[in-house]
Amino acid sequence: MKKITIKDFEDTFLNREPKSLGTYQYYSVLVPLVEKDGELNILYEVRAENMRQQPGEVCFPGGRIENGESAEECAVRETSEELNIKGEEIRIIAQMDFLHTYSNFTLYSLLGIIDYEVICGLTVNPDEVKEIFLVPVSFFVENEPEVYCFDVLPNIGPDFPYEKINFQNGYNWRKGKSTVPIYRYENRVIWGLTARITNHLIDLVTQKI
Repeated sequence: MKKITIKDFEDTFLNREPKSLGTYQYYSVLVPLVEKDGELNILYEVRAENMRQQPGEVCFPGGRIENGESAEECAVRETSEELNIKGEEIRIIAQMDFLHTYSNFTLYSLLGIIDYEVICGLTVNPDEVKEIFLVPVSFFVENEPEVYCFDVLPNIGPDFPYEKINFQNGYNWRKGKSTVPIYRYENRVIWGLTARITNHLIDLVTQKI
């Protein structure tokens, strides 16, 4: 058997880019700002009813990041496909903070601008989007979300070999917490990660954090 040396470690990590340890998926969404009649709005989608995951829910345009694709490229591509608009009709302002979830995926979000004339009368991709709607930024400034908190608990089976790790009486596994913000705007419900991103954005802009 070959003896491993310092050079083996140096060669292994030479020019290697760090990545997540474990199995993760990566997604990216666009948070589109739209100015209409002098009022700044945020654009949301309602997912198509035939979608396999989260049908009929409110979300931002976006999707899974493909191999070799940046978070910004993904957000622009997915928005273009879902709204049937051109990529050059989306102006990116900045990459926002990203979310690591307990369900093993990372969500990036890009803040961007789409002109109202671009979305006025557009025909969305019906395979993915049921409809779009605008919510004035002032609504979020003036209305805090309802927030529901819950514990994230490890579900350890009875067959775990505690004796092999010298904990015959069990182990105090770490627990987590998660929050679910909920906004109600007219007949719409904006909640979950979409609401978390929205709330965080408004808090940043109003300097609450």
